[in-house]
Amino acid sequence: MTDEDHRFSEGQGFGDPYEGFHLDPPEIAVDPDEVDPVDSHVLADLLDEYTLPADRVDAETLLDVGLDYMAINRFEDATETFERAARFTDDDGIEQEAWVNKAVSHAELEEWDAAVGACREAIHVDEEGEFAADAHTNLAYALWEGELSAGDEVLYHAERAVELNERSPQAWYNRGFFLLERGLAEQALDCFENSLRLGMRGPQIHEEKARALEALGEYDEATESVERAEELREDDDPVHLRE
Repeated sequence: MTDEDHRFSEGQGFGDPYEGFHLDPPEIAVDPDEVDPVDSHVLADLLDEYTLPADRVDAETLLDVGLDYMAINRFEDATETFERAARFTDDDGIEQEAWVNKAVSHAELEEWDAAVGACREAIHVDEEGEFAADAHTNLAYALWEGELSAGDEVLYHAERAVELNERSPQAWYNRGFFLLERGLAEQALDCFENSLRLGMRGPQIHEEKARALEALGEYDEATESVERAEELREDDDPVHLRE
């Protein structure tokens, strides 16, 4: 399982159509003729907790700023912004979402220790909160990728994510992946089927399903899953000239 294939928590998402990068509210606005509005040092100066009272900071808007940073692959800036959102807010929902997205940003940078820490912070905020399932899902992934824990803890968090949100296709996929790694192919296959029924798309789910089917000796069905994965990869890979 690679960073490219793994889907993370998407936070609040973006509007349709996406209106581009902006910094709100007015108290953190900057003059674009004088400074780069996405400069991390400017943002840090403007939001310094010793110079800006917490009650003047819109933490929810900070969350959007962090998502905007992620959209332009400014993950280091995103981690700082999400942490500020988490520190300034007194809303558990916003705080938990901020920690989850901070973990996502660290994972994009392959900073697994930091990703794990942010996930644990999110879970600590509210063990059954709106974003707790995402926190457990991403925690399992970060522990696995960073080789920071034994398989039992990884599987625990993957299963906890499903318990908290049985409608999450990503949680079912992760649980299936880790079960398959432990040789539990039949249980893994059930998870992949649930993930597909709940709407998960992309070649990776079909490739993992094929692995489970092969382990169970269902070679014809495994071949069909591999072919489906290849079709999806072709659809997602437009023809382009080599540089």
